Amino acid sequence: MSETQAYLTLCCHEQWEQGKLWQTGCQGDSLVLLPGAFTGTVCLAPVDSGEPGFLWSRVRLVGELPREGGVRVYARASDRPDWPQWEALEQNGGFPQAVRELFGPSAGADTDLWLTCSGRYLWLAVEFNASGAARPRLDSLSLRMSGDHMVDYLPAIYRGEDFTYRYLSIYNTMFQDMEAAIDDLPRLLDFNSAPPEMLAFLARWLCVDPEEGGDLRARLPLVLEEYESMYTPAGVARTTERLTGKRPWIIEHFAVDPNDPGCKNPALYRRLYGDDPYRFFLLLPNDTFSDQRELERFLDRMRELTPAGTTLELVLLKPCVQLDWHTYLGINSQISGYIPAAINEKVTIHYDTTIGGADHE
Repeated sequence: MSETQAYLTLCCHEQWEQGKLWQTGCQGDSLVLLPGAFTGTVCLAPVDSGEPGFLWSRVRLVGELPREGGVRVYARASDRPDWPQWEALEQNGGFPQAVRELFGPSAGADTDLWLTCSGRYLWLAVEFNASGAARPRLDSLSLRMSGDHMVDYLPAIYRGEDFTYRYLSIYNTMFQDMEAAIDDLPRLLDFNSAPPEMLAFLARWLCVDPEEGGDLRARLPLVLEEYESMYTPAGVARTTERLTGKRPWIIEHFAVDPNDPGCKNPALYRRLYGDDPYRFFLLLPNDTFSDQRELERFLDRMRELTPAGTTLELVLLKPCVQLDWHTYLGINSQISGYIPAAINEKVTIHYDTTIGGADHE
């Protein structure tokens, strides 16, 4: 809110639960209809302005109101802190009708209202309705407590006119909301304080796909440094780990060049890695992808994130006992345990059995 305005905001379940709830309940710090309910009412505990004869003005409800839903607000103010009829309300089937009779005509059926009651203490009741699958949700309720008004800048003869005050309140509210939105811009454009939906928007500004997962709030401040090394082996490994959650092994052509004088088995290396100097191999565990579709999505994404002119070949490493194609000691190799040989279904040859040969064998 603008620095020239002061609002009292109710926004946590402890504040909602101080009132009287009928077919409504708390979901986290939000107020929602109970499962199966299509209407619900909450009577909030009285709010103390601290000033006798206080003129209550703007009230704002923030949350989600579906198109097929509705909200209605009731208000009453008094300088007396007690209201025996409100305290005697029973939360039974007749609660909504009792609330309507107690409060009288509603202050309005909207999420942004201008009240006309005066008194130190304010009682509010909010009635929700839903006619479809979507349900209304109340995240916060704000009451204007103080601040300047457009009518304050007019000559004194106009300040006492109720019509002028109410008429200018429309534009006063619009101006305050624009001013608050401008004041809120630095918070929305800061990675550390932006809400999740705005954080995803900022990520797209920096060409980061929010669907890739990971901690966007920690990644975005470092994304420019990432771009500097994106097409290096370290950058490709970092990208692969972010997309799969697995740290890959990268083998480039020069590391196993069959034409290198020090290569001990050129024929084998040619069969494994070929002769293309612009192809590199990305080695990942066999259980990295849950299905073929996920694997194909990964390859499509990696084609956009690998250096231009190079070709990526993915190798999924299966645990192997026999050292064979694309098998690496310490990566996907394993040594089998002792298994006795079987002569038939009933007789096995144990480790202490000698068949033929000399004693030392």
